[in-house]
Amino acid sequence: MNTAPQTIEPIVRTLRPWGWFETMSEAPGHKIKRIGVLPGQRISLQTHSQRAEHWVVVRGTARVILDDQTFDLAAGQHCDIASGQLHRLTNLTTQPVEIIEVQFGAYLGEDDITRLGDDYGRT
Repeated sequence: MNTAPQTIEPIVRTLRPWGWFETMSEAPGHKIKRIGVLPGQRISLQTHSQRAEHWVVVRGTARVILDDQTFDLAAGQHCDIASGQLHRLTNLTTQPVEIIEVQFGAYLGEDDITRLGDDYGRT
């Protein structure tokens, strides 16, 4: 039996112009993030070539673009984003939106983003 104390890595918040994200767990083939989008902000319109994502809204209401569809998700609702699928999350409310994002794929690096539209000049 292993009685050595386990080390728990602190969760680091990474700031973005639209809000923030925290990587909660990462292992080969998947990554779990908590993402906060500030009121009136949105992430870039983007695709990923090497990963799929599953979004679960845990706070607020998110406007989601998924290819040619636009719909709102409230707390407790979710959507799946296939690899290569165009997507964006927008917070049109006056309160923060938080989601849990589960990424699946062989490569999960932050550079697997193709931005097609961005409010912050990153395209």
